[in-house]
Amino acid sequence: MLATIKRQNPFFPVFSDPFFEENFFNGNSWTNTPAVNIAENKDGFRIEVAAPGLEKEDFHIDIEKRVLTISSEKETKSESKDEKDEKYYRREFSFTSFKRSFSLPEYADTDNIKATHTNGVLNVFVPKREEAKEKPARAIAIE
Repeated sequence: MLATIKRQNPFFPVFSDPFFEENFFNGNSWTNTPAVNIAENKDGFRIEVAAPGLEKEDFHIDIEKRVLTISSEKETKSESKDEKDEKYYRREFSFTSFKRSFSLPEYADTDNIKATHTNGVLNVFVPKREEAKEKPARAIAIE
C-alpha cells in the first residue's frame, strides 16, 4: 500500500494511508452516526434519522428530563450452510451501533412524541404544547 498525498492547505500537504480511509473495510464507516435533519413548524419538531439497513425494531427511543435519545445496536453474521462443520480462520461480523441525544425546549410536549419508520428513515415528531403554538392574529377592542 502506498501513501497518497492530499492537499487540504496549499502550503502543507497531508500524507494519508489508505488503511485510515473512512470506507476501507466493507464500505462501512468506522463512525456509524447517521445523518439527522431537524425541522420546526407551527405544531412541533420533526427529527429525521437516515439509517438505511435498520428496521424499526432496531431502534430505541427514550426521553428523560427533556433529553430525547435515539439509539440502535445491530449485529449481522454471515454464515452459509457449508460452513457449519468447518474451522474458521477468519470470519466477518458486522456490528453497528449509535446513540444520538437531543435537548428539547421546555415547550415541547414530551408526553405525545410519535415515531414512524419508512424506507430507512426514522421520523420522530415532537409536538409543541398548546400554549407555545402561535396564535392567529386578532383585533383587540378598545374599551
